[in-house]
Amino acid sequence: MTLRSAVPLLLAGAVAACAPAGAAPGTGVAPARVTVRSLRADITRLITAPEFRNAHWGVLVVDPARGDTLYSNEAGKLFMPASNMKIVTGAVALARLGPEWRYRTVFATTGAIDGDALVGDLVVVGRGDPSVSAHMAGDPMAIVRGAADSLARLGVRRITGTIRRGPDYFPGSNLGYGWSLDDLDSPYGAGVDELYFNEGFATLVVTGADSAGGAVEVRVLPIPDHPPVRVEATTADSTALEVVKDTIGAGIVVTGTVRPGESDTLDMTYYDPAEAYLAALRAALAERGIAVRDWGDSPARIDTAAALDTLFALASPPLREILPAMLKPSQNQIAEILFRTLALEETGAGDPRAARRIVEEQLAAWGLDSGTYVIRDGSGLSRHNYLAPEALVRILDRMRTHEWADVFRDALPVAGVDGTIESRMRGTPAEGNLRAKTGTIDKARALSGYVTSADGSVLIFSLLANNYTTPVREATRVQDEIGARLAALRR
Repeated sequence: MTLRSAVPLLLAGAVAACAPAGAAPGTGVAPARVTVRSLRADITRLITAPEFRNAHWGVLVVDPARGDTLYSNEAGKLFMPASNMKIVTGAVALARLGPEWRYRTVFATTGAIDGDALVGDLVVVGRGDPSVSAHMAGDPMAIVRGAADSLARLGVRRITGTIRRGPDYFPGSNLGYGWSLDDLDSPYGAGVDELYFNEGFATLVVTGADSAGGAVEVRVLPIPDHPPVRVEATTADSTALEVVKDTIGAGIVVTGTVRPGESDTLDMTYYDPAEAYLAALRAALAERGIAVRDWGDSPARIDTAAALDTLFALASPPLREILPAMLKPSQNQIAEILFRTLALEETGAGDPRAARRIVEEQLAAWGLDSGTYVIRDGSGLSRHNYLAPEALVRILDRMRTHEWADVFRDALPVAGVDGTIESRMRGTPAEGNLRAKTGTIDKARALSGYVTSADGSVLIFSLLANNYTTPVREATRVQDEIGARLAALRR
Protein backbone atom coordinates (compact mmCIF):
# COMPACT_ATOMS: atom_id res chain seq x y z
CA MET A 1 0.00 0.00 0.00
CA THR A 2 1.41 3.43 -0.87
CA LEU A 3 1.20 6.56 1.22
CA ARG A 4 -1.13 8.06 -1.40
CA SER A 5 -3.66 5.34 -0.74
CA ALA A 6 -2.98 4.85 2.96
CA VAL A 7 -4.07 8.29 4.11
CA PRO A 8 -7.60 8.32 2.61
CA LEU A 9 -8.31 4.78 3.84
CA LEU A 10 -8.27 5.79 7.48
CA LEU A 11 -9.73 9.24 6.93
CA ALA A 12 -13.05 7.64 6.11
CA GLY A 13 -13.05 5.19 8.99
CA ALA A 14 -13.08 5.28 12.76
CA VAL A 15 -9.85 5.13 14.73
CA ALA A 16 -9.36 1.76 16.35
CA ALA A 17 -8.78 0.92 19.98
CA CYS A 18 -10.08 4.03 21.73
CA ALA A 19 -9.17 4.30 25.41
CA PRO A 20 -11.83 4.11 28.09
CA ALA A 21 -13.12 7.43 29.43
CA GLY A 22 -11.44 6.92 32.77
CA ALA A 23 -7.92 6.47 31.44
CA ALA A 24 -5.19 8.09 33.50
CA PRO A 25 -3.69 11.36 32.27
CA GLY A 26 -0.37 11.29 30.44
CA THR A 27 2.83 11.43 32.46
CA GLY A 28 5.04 13.18 29.90
CA VAL A 29 7.27 10.10 29.54
CA ALA A 30 6.60 7.39 26.99
CA PRO A 31 5.82 3.91 28.36
CA ALA A 32 8.63 1.36 28.18
CA ARG A 33 6.85 -0.35 25.31
CA VAL A 34 4.47 1.23 22.84
CA THR A 35 2.48 -0.87 20.38
CA VAL A 36 0.27 0.34 17.56
CA ARG A 37 -2.77 -0.54 19.64
CA SER A 38 -1.56 1.32 22.75
CA LEU A 39 -0.41 4.26 20.62
CA ARG A 40 -3.89 4.68 19.14
CA ALA A 41 -5.53 4.37 22.54
CA ASP A 42 -3.16 6.89 24.10
CA ILE A 43 -3.54 9.50 21.34
CA THR A 44 -7.31 9.25 21.49
CA ARG A 45 -7.25 9.61 25.27
CA LEU A 46 -4.95 12.62 25.12
CA ILE A 47 -6.85 14.62 22.50
CA THR A 48 -10.31 13.85 23.94
CA ALA A 49 -9.42 14.76 27.52
CA PRO A 50 -12.03 16.99 29.22
CA GLU A 51 -9.82 20.08 29.00
CA PHE A 52 -10.02 19.83 25.20
CA ARG A 53 -13.78 19.46 25.01
CA ASN A 54 -14.05 22.69 22.97
CA ALA A 55 -10.87 22.15 20.92
CA HIS A 56 -10.27 20.75 17.46
CA TRP A 57 -7.43 18.27 16.98
CA GLY A 58 -6.11 17.20 13.61
CA VAL A 59 -3.72 14.28 13.85
CA LEU A 60 -2.10 12.11 11.21
CA VAL A 61 0.73 9.63 11.70
CA VAL A 62 2.01 7.48 8.85
CA ASP A 63 4.80 5.04 8.13
CA PRO A 64 5.59 5.98 4.51
CA ALA A 65 7.94 3.08 3.83
CA ARG A 66 5.29 0.53 4.79
CA GLY A 67 2.41 2.61 3.44
CA ASP A 68 0.62 2.40 6.80
CA THR A 69 -1.52 5.03 8.49
CA LEU A 70 -0.96 4.52 12.21
CA TYR A 71 -3.40 7.18 13.41
CA SER A 72 -5.81 9.64 11.84
CA ASN A 73 -8.21 12.16 13.35
CA GLU A 74 -9.76 14.91 11.19
CA ALA A 75 -6.70 14.65 8.96
CA GLY A 76 -8.45 16.07 5.92
CA LYS A 77 -9.93 19.06 7.78
CA LEU A 78 -8.45 22.56 7.63
CA PHE A 79 -6.64 24.04 10.64
CA MET A 80 -4.75 27.24 11.29
CA PRO A 81 -1.18 25.96 11.09
CA ALA A 82 0.65 28.96 12.59
CA SER A 83 4.35 28.52 11.83
CA ASN A 84 3.82 25.08 10.33
CA MET A 85 3.30 27.23 7.22
CA LYS A 86 7.11 27.50 7.19
CA ILE A 87 7.23 23.80 6.27
CA VAL A 88 5.41 24.73 3.06
CA THR A 89 7.57 27.79 2.36
CA GLY A 90 10.84 26.02 3.12
CA ALA A 91 10.01 22.93 1.09
CA VAL A 92 8.86 24.87 -1.96
CA ALA A 93 11.81 27.28 -1.79
CA LEU A 94 14.30 24.42 -1.59
CA ALA A 95 12.63 22.52 -4.41
CA ARG A 96 12.42 25.56 -6.73
CA LEU A 97 15.69 27.33 -5.91
CA GLY A 98 18.09 24.59 -4.78
CA PRO A 99 20.37 24.46 -1.74
CA GLU A 100 23.23 26.51 -3.25
CA TRP A 101 21.05 29.42 -4.39
CA ARG A 102 22.09 32.82 -2.97
CA TYR A 103 20.69 36.33 -2.72
CA ARG A 104 22.69 39.00 -4.53
CA THR A 105 22.75 42.68 -3.55
CA VAL A 106 24.23 44.93 -6.26
CA PHE A 107 25.96 48.25 -5.61
CA ALA A 108 25.82 50.36 -8.74
CA THR A 109 26.01 53.97 -9.85
CA THR A 110 24.21 56.44 -12.06
CA GLY A 111 27.59 57.92 -12.99
CA ALA A 112 31.19 56.74 -12.91
CA ILE A 113 34.35 56.75 -10.80
CA ASP A 114 36.64 59.67 -11.57
CA GLY A 115 39.82 59.70 -9.50
CA ASP A 116 38.81 59.41 -5.85
CA ALA A 117 35.21 60.46 -6.53
CA LEU A 118 32.11 58.54 -7.42
CA VAL A 119 30.50 61.14 -9.64
CA GLY A 120 26.77 60.50 -9.36
CA ASP A 121 24.61 58.47 -6.96
CA LEU A 122 25.40 55.19 -5.25
CA VAL A 123 22.44 52.89 -5.89
CA VAL A 124 21.79 49.77 -3.81
CA VAL A 125 19.78 47.15 -5.69
CA GLY A 126 18.43 44.64 -3.20
CA ARG A 127 16.51 41.44 -3.82
CA GLY A 128 15.57 40.55 -0.26
CA ASP A 129 18.75 39.15 1.33
CA PRO A 130 17.60 38.29 4.88
CA SER A 131 21.07 37.40 6.18
CA VAL A 132 22.18 40.95 7.10
CA SER A 133 21.26 40.37 10.72
CA ALA A 134 22.70 39.64 14.14
CA HIS A 135 20.95 36.28 13.91
CA MET A 136 22.89 35.16 10.83
CA ALA A 137 25.94 37.45 10.61
CA GLY A 138 26.71 38.09 14.27
CA ASP A 139 27.08 41.81 13.57
CA PRO A 140 24.88 43.08 10.73
CA MET A 141 27.01 46.22 10.51
CA ALA A 142 29.90 43.98 9.40
CA ILE A 143 28.07 43.31 6.13
CA VAL A 144 27.57 46.97 5.24
CA ARG A 145 31.11 47.75 6.39
CA GLY A 146 32.20 45.16 3.84
CA ALA A 147 30.32 47.14 1.20
CA ALA A 148 32.07 50.33 2.31
CA ASP A 149 35.41 48.52 2.13
CA SER A 150 34.64 47.37 -1.41
CA LEU A 151 33.96 50.94 -2.43
CA ALA A 152 37.19 52.10 -0.79
CA ARG A 153 39.15 49.41 -2.67
CA LEU A 154 37.87 50.99 -5.89
CA GLY A 155 39.60 54.19 -4.78
CA VAL A 156 36.42 56.07 -3.83
CA ARG A 157 36.80 58.63 -1.06
CA ARG A 158 33.78 60.80 -1.79
CA ILE A 159 30.39 60.51 -3.47
CA THR A 160 29.17 63.59 -5.27
CA GLY A 161 25.54 62.52 -5.19
CA THR A 162 23.53 60.60 -2.64
CA ILE A 163 22.55 57.01 -1.82
CA ARG A 164 19.43 55.64 -3.47
CA ARG A 165 17.39 52.47 -3.52
CA GLY A 166 17.08 50.35 -6.62
CA PRO A 167 13.86 49.01 -8.19
CA ASP A 168 10.88 48.03 -6.06
CA TYR A 169 11.31 44.28 -6.28
CA PHE A 170 8.90 43.65 -3.37
CA PRO A 171 5.89 45.77 -4.44
CA GLY A 172 2.92 46.46 -2.22
CA SER A 173 2.76 46.31 1.56
CA ASN A 174 5.80 45.42 3.65
CA LEU A 175 3.52 43.24 5.76
CA GLY A 176 2.17 39.79 5.09
CA TYR A 177 -1.49 39.32 4.21
CA GLY A 178 -3.64 39.52 7.33
CA TRP A 179 -0.85 40.25 9.81
CA SER A 180 -2.30 41.62 13.04
CA LEU A 181 -1.77 45.27 13.97
CA ASP A 182 -1.01 44.11 17.51
CA ASP A 183 2.12 42.33 16.25
CA LEU A 184 3.69 45.08 14.16
CA ASP A 185 5.86 46.76 16.82
CA SER A 186 7.35 43.44 17.91
CA PRO A 187 10.38 41.95 16.12
CA TYR A 188 8.41 38.87 15.08
CA GLY A 189 5.94 41.16 13.26
CA ALA A 190 8.45 43.39 11.46
CA GLY A 191 7.78 44.24 7.83
CA VAL A 192 10.02 43.11 4.96
CA ASP A 193 11.43 44.72 1.83
CA GLU A 194 13.99 44.08 -0.92
CA LEU A 195 16.58 45.86 1.26
CA TYR A 196 16.43 44.36 4.72
CA PHE A 197 18.49 45.01 7.84
CA ASN A 198 18.70 43.14 11.14
CA GLU A 199 15.37 41.37 10.71
CA GLY A 200 13.59 44.71 10.71
CA PHE A 201 14.17 45.91 14.26
CA ALA A 202 16.40 48.08 16.45
CA THR A 203 17.48 47.35 20.01
CA LEU A 204 17.50 50.11 22.61
CA VAL A 205 19.71 49.85 25.69
CA VAL A 206 18.25 52.13 28.36
CA THR A 207 20.48 52.95 31.36
CA GLY A 208 19.51 54.89 34.47
CA ALA A 209 21.60 57.64 36.00
CA ASP A 210 23.61 57.11 39.19
CA SER A 211 20.75 58.46 41.29
CA ALA A 212 17.03 59.03 41.07
CA GLY A 213 16.03 62.02 39.01
CA GLY A 214 19.12 61.89 36.80
CA ALA A 215 19.07 61.79 33.01
CA VAL A 216 18.46 58.44 31.30
CA GLU A 217 20.90 57.31 28.61
CA VAL A 218 19.64 55.44 25.53
CA ARG A 219 21.90 53.67 23.03
CA VAL A 220 20.46 52.46 19.73
CA LEU A 221 21.83 49.27 18.17
CA PRO A 222 22.98 48.06 15.73
CA ILE A 223 22.83 51.37 13.77
CA PRO A 224 24.00 54.28 15.93
CA ASP A 225 21.30 56.96 16.14
CA HIS A 226 18.84 55.18 13.84
CA PRO A 227 16.01 55.54 14.36
CA PRO A 228 16.15 58.84 16.26
CA VAL A 229 15.05 58.56 19.89
CA ARG A 230 13.22 61.02 22.12
CA VAL A 231 13.81 60.18 25.77
CA GLU A 232 10.97 60.91 28.18
CA ALA A 233 11.98 58.26 30.69
CA THR A 234 13.37 59.11 34.13
CA THR A 235 15.61 57.46 36.70
CA ALA A 236 13.51 56.24 39.63
CA ASP A 237 13.24 53.46 42.22
CA SER A 238 11.67 50.96 39.81
CA THR A 239 12.01 49.90 36.19
CA ALA A 240 8.88 50.13 34.05
CA LEU A 241 9.80 51.21 30.54
CA GLU A 242 7.77 51.49 27.37
CA VAL A 243 8.89 52.22 23.84
CA VAL A 244 6.51 53.50 21.18
CA LYS A 245 6.85 54.85 17.66
CA ASP A 246 6.81 58.61 17.21
CA THR A 247 4.10 59.13 14.60
CA ILE A 248 5.28 62.70 13.96
CA GLY A 249 9.04 62.35 13.73
CA ALA A 250 9.34 58.77 12.42
CA GLY A 251 11.49 57.98 15.44
CA ILE A 252 11.03 56.27 18.80
CA VAL A 253 9.87 57.60 22.17
CA VAL A 254 11.08 55.96 25.39
CA THR A 255 8.88 56.61 28.41
CA GLY A 256 8.64 55.26 31.97
CA THR A 257 11.29 54.70 34.61
CA VAL A 258 14.54 52.79 35.13
CA ARG A 259 16.43 52.10 38.36
CA PRO A 260 19.66 54.00 39.08
CA GLY A 261 22.67 52.39 37.39
CA GLU A 262 20.59 49.61 35.85
CA SER A 263 20.03 48.86 32.16
CA ASP A 264 17.06 47.45 30.34
CA THR A 265 16.86 46.31 26.70
CA LEU A 266 13.90 47.04 24.45
CA ASP A 267 13.21 46.19 20.80
CA MET A 268 11.24 48.20 18.25
CA THR A 269 10.62 47.58 14.57
CA TYR A 270 11.84 50.03 11.94
CA TYR A 271 9.34 52.23 10.13
CA ASP A 272 10.99 51.45 6.80
CA PRO A 273 13.19 48.32 6.51
CA ALA A 274 14.96 49.60 3.37
CA GLU A 275 15.71 52.99 4.90
CA ALA A 276 17.29 51.18 7.86
CA TYR A 277 19.62 49.36 5.44
CA LEU A 278 20.60 52.68 3.81
CA ALA A 279 21.14 54.29 7.23
CA ALA A 280 23.48 51.44 8.16
CA LEU A 281 25.38 51.92 4.91
CA ARG A 282 25.69 55.67 5.55
CA ALA A 283 27.15 54.94 8.99
CA ALA A 284 29.63 52.44 7.51
CA LEU A 285 30.73 54.90 4.82
CA ALA A 286 31.26 57.59 7.45
CA GLU A 287 33.41 55.17 9.50
CA ARG A 288 35.56 54.56 6.43
CA GLY A 289 35.96 58.25 5.77
CA ILE A 290 33.95 58.19 2.53
CA ALA A 291 32.13 61.50 2.25
CA VAL A 292 28.74 61.89 0.65
CA ARG A 293 27.87 65.35 -0.61
CA ASP A 294 24.17 65.29 0.10
CA TRP A 295 22.12 62.92 2.24
CA GLY A 296 18.94 64.97 2.11
CA ASP A 297 15.61 63.30 2.64
CA SER A 298 15.16 59.78 1.35
CA PRO A 299 15.60 60.30 -2.41
CA ALA A 300 13.41 58.65 -5.01
CA ARG A 301 14.32 55.09 -5.89
CA ILE A 302 15.76 54.14 -9.28
CA ASP A 303 12.93 52.43 -11.15
CA THR A 304 15.10 50.28 -13.40
CA ALA A 305 18.55 48.81 -13.00
CA ALA A 306 19.15 48.59 -16.76
CA ALA A 307 20.95 51.96 -17.05
CA LEU A 308 23.13 51.47 -13.96
CA ASP A 309 26.81 50.52 -13.95
CA THR A 310 27.56 47.76 -11.46
CA LEU A 311 30.44 48.47 -9.08
CA PHE A 312 30.36 45.26 -7.03
CA ALA A 313 27.89 42.81 -5.45
CA LEU A 314 27.47 41.06 -2.12
CA ALA A 315 26.22 37.47 -2.00
CA SER A 316 24.29 35.91 0.88
CA PRO A 317 25.04 32.52 2.42
CA PRO A 318 23.47 29.68 0.41
CA LEU A 319 19.89 28.61 0.95
CA ARG A 320 21.09 25.52 2.81
CA GLU A 321 22.25 27.92 5.59
CA ILE A 322 19.26 30.26 5.35
CA LEU A 323 16.71 27.45 5.83
CA PRO A 324 17.83 26.47 9.35
CA ALA A 325 18.00 30.17 10.26
CA MET A 326 14.30 30.29 9.36
CA LEU A 327 13.03 26.91 10.57
CA LYS A 328 14.90 26.33 13.82
CA PRO A 329 13.98 29.63 15.57
CA SER A 330 10.79 30.03 13.49
CA GLN A 331 11.89 33.35 11.99
CA ASN A 332 8.89 35.01 10.35
CA GLN A 333 10.67 37.57 8.20
CA ILE A 334 12.97 35.08 6.47
CA ALA A 335 9.89 33.02 5.64
CA GLU A 336 8.01 35.99 4.22
CA ILE A 337 11.07 37.04 2.20
CA LEU A 338 11.51 33.52 0.81
CA PHE A 339 7.82 33.49 -0.11
CA ARG A 340 8.18 36.70 -2.12
CA THR A 341 11.52 35.57 -3.53
CA LEU A 342 9.80 32.67 -5.25
CA ALA A 343 7.71 35.20 -7.19
CA LEU A 344 10.66 37.51 -7.83
CA GLU A 345 12.80 34.74 -9.30
CA GLU A 346 10.06 33.37 -11.54
CA THR A 347 8.14 36.51 -12.53
CA GLY A 348 10.55 39.42 -11.98
CA ALA A 349 8.52 40.91 -9.11
CA GLY A 350 8.15 39.69 -5.53
CA ASP A 351 4.38 40.07 -5.49
CA PRO A 352 2.80 37.98 -2.69
CA ARG A 353 -0.14 37.11 -4.96
CA ALA A 354 2.24 35.61 -7.51
CA ALA A 355 4.09 33.84 -4.70
CA ARG A 356 0.84 32.24 -3.62
CA ARG A 357 0.20 30.98 -7.16
CA ILE A 358 3.70 29.51 -7.39
CA VAL A 359 3.37 27.71 -4.06
CA GLU A 360 -0.03 26.32 -5.06
CA GLU A 361 1.43 25.18 -8.39
CA GLN A 362 4.18 23.27 -6.58
CA LEU A 363 1.74 21.69 -4.13
CA ALA A 364 -0.43 20.54 -7.02
CA ALA A 365 2.64 19.05 -8.72
CA TRP A 366 3.29 17.12 -5.51
CA GLY A 367 -0.21 15.68 -5.68
CA LEU A 368 -1.89 17.63 -2.89
CA ASP A 369 -5.65 18.03 -2.98
CA SER A 370 -6.42 21.76 -3.40
CA GLY A 371 -9.01 21.44 -0.64
CA THR A 372 -6.32 20.68 1.95
CA TYR A 373 -4.61 24.08 1.97
CA VAL A 374 -5.21 27.84 1.83
CA ILE A 375 -2.04 29.89 1.36
CA ARG A 376 -1.93 33.55 2.40
CA ASP A 377 1.63 34.27 3.59
CA GLY A 378 4.98 32.54 3.96
CA SER A 379 5.41 32.57 7.72
CA GLY A 380 2.09 31.51 9.23
CA LEU A 381 1.71 34.78 11.14
CA SER A 382 -1.51 35.39 9.22
CA ARG A 383 -4.64 33.81 10.64
CA HIS A 384 -5.95 33.37 7.09
CA ASN A 385 -3.74 30.37 6.35
CA TYR A 386 -5.20 26.87 6.59
CA LEU A 387 -3.60 23.46 6.25
CA ALA A 388 -4.87 19.95 6.78
CA PRO A 389 -2.62 17.44 8.55
CA GLU A 390 -2.86 15.41 5.37
CA ALA A 391 -1.29 18.27 3.39
CA LEU A 392 1.61 18.65 5.81
CA VAL A 393 2.29 14.91 5.86
CA ARG A 394 2.31 14.77 2.06
CA ILE A 395 4.76 17.67 1.82
CA LEU A 396 7.00 16.10 4.46
CA ASP A 397 6.88 12.81 2.55
CA ARG A 398 7.83 14.54 -0.69
CA MET A 399 10.81 16.11 1.04
CA ARG A 400 11.75 12.79 2.66
CA THR A 401 12.51 11.34 -0.77
CA HIS A 402 13.70 14.56 -2.43
CA GLU A 403 17.26 14.86 -3.77
CA TRP A 404 17.86 17.51 -1.08
CA ALA A 405 16.12 15.60 1.69
CA ASP A 406 19.09 15.90 4.05
CA VAL A 407 19.18 19.69 3.69
CA PHE A 408 15.50 19.97 4.57
CA ARG A 409 15.59 17.48 7.45
CA ASP A 410 18.71 19.04 9.00
CA ALA A 411 17.09 22.50 8.94
CA LEU A 412 14.27 21.38 11.26
CA PRO A 413 14.45 21.81 15.06
CA VAL A 414 15.60 18.72 16.98
CA ALA A 415 13.81 17.68 20.17
CA GLY A 416 15.85 18.42 23.27
CA VAL A 417 18.72 19.81 21.18
CA ASP A 418 17.98 23.04 19.32
CA GLY A 419 15.46 25.44 17.85
CA THR A 420 11.97 25.86 19.19
CA ILE A 421 11.92 22.35 20.69
CA GLU A 422 15.31 22.61 22.40
CA SER A 423 13.78 22.18 25.86
CA ARG A 424 11.03 19.74 24.87
CA MET A 425 10.84 15.93 25.09
CA ARG A 426 14.11 15.69 27.00
CA GLY A 427 14.63 12.38 28.73
CA THR A 428 12.36 10.57 26.24
CA PRO A 429 13.17 8.47 23.16
CA ALA A 430 12.32 11.55 21.08
CA GLU A 431 15.31 13.52 22.39
CA GLY A 432 17.89 13.96 19.64
CA ASN A 433 15.62 11.95 17.35
CA LEU A 434 12.40 13.80 16.55
CA ARG A 435 12.76 16.65 14.02
CA ALA A 436 9.74 18.89 13.69
CA LYS A 437 8.44 22.39 13.09
CA THR A 438 6.41 24.06 15.79
CA GLY A 439 3.66 26.63 15.36
CA THR A 440 2.02 29.00 17.82
CA ILE A 441 -0.48 31.79 17.43
CA ASP A 442 -3.45 32.51 19.66
CA LYS A 443 -5.62 29.38 19.93
CA ALA A 444 -3.41 27.40 17.53
CA ARG A 445 -0.56 25.01 18.35
CA ALA A 446 1.19 22.80 15.80
CA LEU A 447 3.96 20.22 15.61
CA SER A 448 4.76 18.33 12.39
CA GLY A 449 7.81 16.43 11.24
CA TYR A 450 9.73 13.17 11.38
CA VAL A 451 10.67 10.69 14.10
CA THR A 452 12.39 7.32 14.05
CA SER A 453 10.51 4.67 16.01
CA ALA A 454 12.15 2.12 18.31
CA ASP A 455 11.92 -0.47 15.55
CA GLY A 456 13.80 1.78 13.11
CA SER A 457 10.91 3.09 11.01
CA VAL A 458 10.86 6.74 9.94
CA LEU A 459 7.40 8.06 10.80
CA ILE A 460 5.82 11.27 9.55
CA PHE A 461 3.35 13.06 11.79
CA SER A 462 1.27 16.21 11.97
CA LEU A 463 -0.38 17.35 15.21
CA LEU A 464 -2.56 20.46 14.89
CA ALA A 465 -4.66 21.89 17.74
CA ASN A 466 -7.07 24.81 17.23
CA ASN A 467 -9.69 26.67 19.28
CA TYR A 468 -8.68 25.44 22.71
CA THR A 469 -9.17 27.55 25.84
CA THR A 470 -6.92 25.49 28.06
CA PRO A 471 -3.43 26.97 28.65
CA VAL A 472 -1.17 26.48 25.64
CA ARG A 473 1.19 24.36 27.75
CA GLU A 474 -1.50 21.66 27.85
CA ALA A 475 -1.61 21.44 24.05
CA THR A 476 2.20 21.38 24.05
CA ARG A 477 2.22 18.59 26.62
CA VAL A 478 -0.09 16.45 24.49
CA GLN A 479 2.07 16.94 21.41
CA ASP A 480 5.21 16.06 23.36
CA GLU A 481 3.63 12.94 24.80
CA ILE A 482 2.60 11.81 21.34
CA GLY A 483 6.07 12.54 20.00
CA ALA A 484 7.68 10.50 22.76
CA ARG A 485 5.33 7.59 22.13
CA LEU A 486 6.06 7.60 18.41
CA ALA A 487 9.77 7.39 19.19
CA ALA A 488 9.11 4.45 21.56
CA LEU A 489 6.86 2.55 19.11
CA ARG A 490 7.91 -1.02 18.41
CA ARG A 491 5.92 -3.32 16.17
